[in-house]
Amino acid sequence: MEIYKDLSNPASKEFEKLLNSKLSKTQIEEGKIIEGKINKITDKFVFLFVEGLKSEPVLDINELKSMGLGDKIKLGESIPVLLEKIEDKNGEILVSANKAQKIKGWDKLVQAYEKNEPIMGKITSKCKGGCIVEHIDTGSLMFLPGSQISDKPLKDISHLMNEPQKFALIKLDRVRGNACVSRREIISSFKKEDKAKIIEKYKVGDIIKGAEVKGYSTFGCFFNVNGELDVLVHLQEISYSRVNHPDEVFNIGEKHDLKVISVDKEKLQVGCSVKQLSPDPFEHIENYELNKVYKVKVVKIMDFGAFCELEPGLTTLLHSSELSWSKKNTSAKKMFKVNDIIDCIITEIDKEKRRVAISHRLTLQNPFEIFNNKYPVGTIVEGEVVNKNDYSLFVKVEDLDIDAFLHCNDLTYSNNGEQELSNYKKGDKINVKVLEIKVADQKIRVGLRQTQPDPFDWFHDKKVKQTITVKIISTDPKGLIVRPEGCDMDFPIKKSNIAINSADTRTSRFTGGERIDCAIAELDMGKRKVVLSIKLLEELEKKEALEKYGAEGSGKNLPFSSLSEDLKKKDKK
Repeated sequence: MEIYKDLSNPASKEFEKLLNSKLSKTQIEEGKIIEGKINKITDKFVFLFVEGLKSEPVLDINELKSMGLGDKIKLGESIPVLLEKIEDKNGEILVSANKAQKIKGWDKLVQAYEKNEPIMGKITSKCKGGCIVEHIDTGSLMFLPGSQISDKPLKDISHLMNEPQKFALIKLDRVRGNACVSRREIISSFKKEDKAKIIEKYKVGDIIKGAEVKGYSTFGCFFNVNGELDVLVHLQEISYSRVNHPDEVFNIGEKHDLKVISVDKEKLQVGCSVKQLSPDPFEHIENYELNKVYKVKVVKIMDFGAFCELEPGLTTLLHSSELSWSKKNTSAKKMFKVNDIIDCIITEIDKEKRRVAISHRLTLQNPFEIFNNKYPVGTIVEGEVVNKNDYSLFVKVEDLDIDAFLHCNDLTYSNNGEQELSNYKKGDKINVKVLEIKVADQKIRVGLRQTQPDPFDWFHDKKVKQTITVKIISTDPKGLIVRPEGCDMDFPIKKSNIAINSADTRTSRFTGGERIDCAIAELDMGKRKVVLSIKLLEELEKKEALEKYGAEGSGKNLPFSSLSEDLKKKDKK
């Protein structure tokens, strides 16, 4: 092979020119679609010639046939392929005709989507939520949602399968390479112009005669007008009375007159009303007076109350809070049934909000007023325990539909209230004293211990700093529980009130059952509060000793360790 060292001679320049021109024509790059010419065919493979490649790419004949390119398997035919790798690990060139077809097909779909042009396709199969559509030009597969197959529900689409037809591209996912199409938009576009001409004939206020009930929904009823237009009557426009579903008023196939209340030329929709063809019952609401009893009809029962009619078309709400005076969980379902005629009092009329409020309990005598008149505060009555919780009892008196509240602190003077609560159960008969009545708040409070002598009265002739004798009932690290002699109540003595010296404040000095003296540190008969202290008694005795014995020697005989020091301090003063 001759090596050219001198590039200045004419032959070298001509060779360089030819080489550059050749390389510029064939630009080979991975990831691009190139044209390959068939130059050899075997039983299983097709060999392609691509100018600029060092070897011939190979395609599977079955792949070409599955793509519908079987008629192109001829010598000299050109097939577009995607160049995946110029050289793999085995040194071979990898190309794909299938991927090249998909990329070219996707480019066509993108162009059609951007230009808002329809494409030709055919429904090839059904899938979850819709169908699969094949693009006729490129073979690309697209998704057709079930709601986009037609402008009306279709039970059978067998007549649409594998039939070439137009579809509108409604969504393209460029990242995932997914396409979504619609047949419904193509159908609707043809009908849109005709529907616009039909809607032009209607204006607000027109009366449509003999519209036929076509179907229901949860929000209204659809009517067909002269076989050319479907209109909606919203649930609120069916009747002045409360309607929960159109089937309560209409039957399929019935004919009714309608009043046009809205025309939307952009959405091509006409809204109609049935109730506006009859007088509005709220216009003569002045015939009704506040705080007057009226007969109403129960038309609907809900969890929060009941809807009632003062007259046909004039519906009002009877809230559950206005059913009964009782604070219990009152329910309209337990008290009434549909079509019952009951007494109610009108409590509010709001013309602007078109709202009328009524009450059933106001027609009944207030049991709290009855109780207040019959059992004023201070009365002792017999009641029955009807309910119980962690801290109180609820007591029913006679047959009144109210429960009086009895807190555990009002059960006993002597024991712990929460412990005493465990001694009572539903059905027990007890005598209670009425402590408080609030008619406006619907509250009654009673007490059990108030019916018994108050053991705290034992202190009525006692005073602060007076010495009393107590019996130790129990001990714990926090202090002592004691009971004064002749009293039926127990009181605590805190650890800090056991002794003057901190070393003597330990409760382990006592075993329980001992009789000891202590002093009254605090006493409040109104609040029923008393504080007992052994420490105060020691301080009082010590003070008395200091005043009685002035000599230091005398003080040494007293049973107080610090008395001599206190006497020295007194002498200095």
